[in-house]
Amino acid sequence: MTQHNESSRPSVPSSPSAGEPGAPGADPEQQVTLRSPAELADALPYLLGFHPTDSVVLVALHGDRGRFGGRLRLGIPRSGEEWPEVCDQLAETLLTGSSRRGGRPDGVVIFFCQDPDTAGGQTAQQVMERLRPLAQSLRRACGRLGMPVHEALCISDGRFWSYCCPDPRCCPPDGTPLSLPGTSVMAAAATYAGIEVRGTLREMEERYEPLTGERAEEQRKALDAAAFAMVPRILGGAGCEPVRQEALALARALTDRFDGTPPLPAKPAADARDDSLLTDEEAATVIVGLQDRVTRDRAAEWMEGPRAAAVLRLWRALARRCVYPYAEYAAAPVTLAGWVAWAADDQPEARVALSRALTADPEYVFAQLLYRACNEGLDPEPLRQCLRQEQADRALQDAVRAEVERLEAASASTGSAAQGAGGTRSARRRTRPGGPAGSTGPGGPAGPAGKPRTRRRSPRKGDRSREERPQ
Repeated sequence: MTQHNESSRPSVPSSPSAGEPGAPGADPEQQVTLRSPAELADALPYLLGFHPTDSVVLVALHGDRGRFGGRLRLGIPRSGEEWPEVCDQLAETLLTGSSRRGGRPDGVVIFFCQDPDTAGGQTAQQVMERLRPLAQSLRRACGRLGMPVHEALCISDGRFWSYCCPDPRCCPPDGTPLSLPGTSVMAAAATYAGIEVRGTLREMEERYEPLTGERAEEQRKALDAAAFAMVPRILGGAGCEPVRQEALALARALTDRFDGTPPLPAKPAADARDDSLLTDEEAATVIVGLQDRVTRDRAAEWMEGPRAAAVLRLWRALARRCVYPYAEYAAAPVTLAGWVAWAADDQPEARVALSRALTADPEYVFAQLLYRACNEGLDPEPLRQCLRQEQADRALQDAVRAEVERLEAASASTGSAAQGAGGTRSARRRTRPGGPAGSTGPGGPAGPAGKPRTRRRSPRKGDRSREERPQ
């Protein structure tokens, strides 16, 4: 730091949810004080949840003691010509996002993370010197917006340098080694709080990388066949709903399969085993089906519950099946993976996944909205409630439709039975002896069983039968 004193000591909450300004858990008893650039450098992976690679990270500071607030990460631009414009955008984004959450930053800490290209003979110190103009440009951009930079560190190949501290006693020109993993004060606090560091950013991104080699060629053929069979039906309108039902039913069956196969502890081995749970044809059917917006939105409803972890594994596995030239198709499953992770409060995984989705398709609106909401620290619960309501409404509609169909079928069956019974009675009437064909009475005009019916006459006045005359 420029001045290593109490007023410039940033502190970071021991709980990830207590880091924002004004958060309930952000009281002094729950904070860890970082007293040096070395402790700041060691704290970075715990602030993000992973070790950033090829990244510039900005962290907002609030209050007199420099409480950590919003974080912002971006890949380091390759061209130095882009640096001034990118620096202005980064500073403005950090200011806007922090102000929207209720607190304008009182300062900033910046990290530049990039390992040397050892194949080209580059050293970590050369990386630091190459990034110095970027650090200076970003410091100026933050200063113009009233956000002084308290510290700017370059982390490369296990060492760090300060761009702000000129004192070689604490920040030597050759850099300072990072602490051994798990030995810093921040590591102890993170372990106590249950905060997990996932590995490097590159390792997390590799979980969404498409397959290569022979397997990629077989998957491409399956995607060609599925697209040829399904896309015309999706675009045709009338045949779209059956395609949706087919894709969703298969996705549910695959989720059951993943749920019944617990993941392995090591990530590469776990992903390899998950890949083996899918056939090329199954993966292609679901991937192409998810290109339909309605199908994707219905799949987004599977964001919680005991099977959410299996759903996340399925979306990752499908993303790895989006081989060339179907790379853009990965936007749907990767966005769904980011949504499930965000709904589960796994923000590091969510940000990585949503960033990968926008790499696959920068114009993918669903990924844009989720990425912005996640980065702005919004609560995913309103969207969860919306999806729950849509699912409940559709279940009610399906139940009503099924009941109507059942009643119609029962009515049709009753009508057929009544018509059949009436025809049988008519046939019986036509075959009764003594009755003319087509008679409608129980026995016809001739009476029951064909016996002649005696016609009665009403007696006339004064007319008596022979039996009634007096003897």
